[in-house]
Amino acid sequence: MKKYVCVFFLSFIFCFYHGQAVKKTVPCYDLNEVMKVEPTPLYKPHLDASKSFGMKLLKDSKMVQKYINNGKFHKIKKSGKGYRVQKLDYSRAWMVSKGKLMLEKIGTRFSKETKGHTFTVSSITRTLEDQCRLRRVNSNAAMGISSHNYGNSFDISYVRFNNVLKSNPKMELALEKVLKYYYNAGRIYYIKERQQSCFHVTVRNY
Repeated sequence: MKKYVCVFFLSFIFCFYHGQAVKKTVPCYDLNEVMKVEPTPLYKPHLDASKSFGMKLLKDSKMVQKYINNGKFHKIKKSGKGYRVQKLDYSRAWMVSKGKLMLEKIGTRFSKETKGHTFTVSSITRTLEDQCRLRRVNSNAAMGISSHNYGNSFDISYVRFNNVLKSNPKMELALEKVLKYYYNAGRIYYIKERQQSCFHVTVRNY
């Protein structure tokens, strides 16, 4: 009897750890399914701009670290003139150099236009794994490829200014004015995402 109990116990241990190993090695997304999702006409320019930087689709942390190590990704500070970065649970504070520079320019111009106010960055670079984790808690998260997956996009909340979560039409209007300025200058694309209460900003490879 003890022999059977021992065999059963060992089998259970093997299955448990094997299952854990599989979870660690198998990605939580199906790349083929992700690639099948067609972008909307409004979103396609964002993806085209992202691909123009020559970065590969970010699948996991290793790819992000690779770009950090070779100097292609640059750290985004937690705060700068005109902006603050909120705690990032599903994205990473790293971007291509033009992305970092553009965020800083938008922040500086916004600060000047509003006499020292700040906006909040709510999301930056995401891997496909990050996106998969986000989808578990937010069903509105993109099913297909996102421009966040290339390191040249970020989201700016339009309901959080000066680190206060509250609707502020005056600040929102000032922020969109700055975004329109850089859009007209051929530096960015942006979309107002109403479900997420943010402006999705993609930096172009100008």
